[in-house]
Amino acid sequence: MEQPSFRRAVEADLPLILDFIRELAEYEHMSGEVVATEGLLREWLFERHAAEVIFAVLDGREVGFALFFGNFSTFLGRGGIYLEDLFVKEAYRGRGCGRALLGELARIAVSRGCGRLEWACLDWNRPSIDFYLSLGARPMDEWTTYRLTGGTLLALAGDGACRDE
Repeated sequence: MEQPSFRRAVEADLPLILDFIRELAEYEHMSGEVVATEGLLREWLFERHAAEVIFAVLDGREVGFALFFGNFSTFLGRGGIYLEDLFVKEAYRGRGCGRALLGELARIAVSRGCGRLEWACLDWNRPSIDFYLSLGARPMDEWTTYRLTGGTLLALAGDGACRDE
């Protein structure tokens, strides 16, 4: 079976990146939550360098993508990689592209001296959970992810508690 090659996204890939994000959102039944635009992605990926994107390429076509960024472990005393999104087009699933993308991310993490590679997965996504377990990944059962967005984020930012005078 042919293995994909990989390439880093460049600014000209913004429409393709947004297409992958929309396909992922559709798969996750969250299409209504996508507010990303090419302009926002340009700013955050290529001007602020807040995250990176790599593509898996087969038959001269981008068939999968991974969007990731650096994080830090105080216990390990070193950085890591957080995988925000990984998606392989349906027609290319089962051909090793997801495993190859994660392998490429692992190589990037090792080459950067990172202590870990981590990600989150929706509880209902059994095919992905089984895939991750088959790679040796383990769920963090004792941890719950919390999130502030929109109005609650703004409210907390504006409450003024414990501010330096």
